Amino acid sequence: MEIFWNTIAAYNAATWPVQIGFALLAFVLLVLLYFRPTPAVRVAMKCFMAALNFWIAGVYYMVYCEPREYHGMLALFWAVMGGIWVYDLLVKHASLERTGQHNGFAVLLLAMPLLYPFCSLALGRGFPAMTMPVMPCSVAVFTIGVMLAFSERVNIVLAMFLCHWALIGLSKVYFFGIPEDYLLACSTVPALYIFFREYVRTHADHPTKPSRRVLDALLLVLCLIVGIFFTCTLLHQFNLFASL
Repeated sequence: MEIFWNTIAAYNAATWPVQIGFALLAFVLLVLLYFRPTPAVRVAMKCFMAALNFWIAGVYYMVYCEPREYHGMLALFWAVMGGIWVYDLLVKHASLERTGQHNGFAVLLLAMPLLYPFCSLALGRGFPAMTMPVMPCSVAVFTIGVMLAFSERVNIVLAMFLCHWALIGLSKVYFFGIPEDYLLACSTVPALYIFFREYVRTHADHPTKPSRRVLDALLLVLCLIVGIFFTCTLLHQFNLFASL
């Protein structure tokens, strides 16, 4: 655990100006994407998302998390997600046009990376050993928000990667004491349902076995199971804190 928090502290101490720059650029691109979604703005947003993922892979994991075990595999994981954005940019899969759906939930997810530092402060942490807006879980939450707000055609591969990362992040609550990661884990449950429901409905014209109605029901049951698992884990974590 000491190595984990030492790497976070080193990363934040060295990169906090860059993190502020990323946050400001994200805000500007979101405003432009909302009010003036020109082709140039859409391309800029995709380039930004790719750069953000490559930053996590190359700078966060390969440079500052080098003392951790398996940092190379985690860097590869984020590099693949960056590559997915590059692929979308080249083949123009994601239009990044405002969907008009799930606005409230999407705005909450887009703003959630800014909540991470406040959650850390509320838990008694201090800079630089605290969670910040440009770290893996906060970037994952932001990506889910972008996909909900601006992707009419969901990239199901990217959605699966993000949901998988949420499950990975949940384990850090126990091993490294980061309750802040519940922000990602809990937001993934409704997002998972929305992403896969939209994917099933976009392919409704193709006959499937089981039927679309059965798939919707199975998806709902799956998300309920995952949500119950997260809730039980959260309650158990509170019990652990109470015992301390």
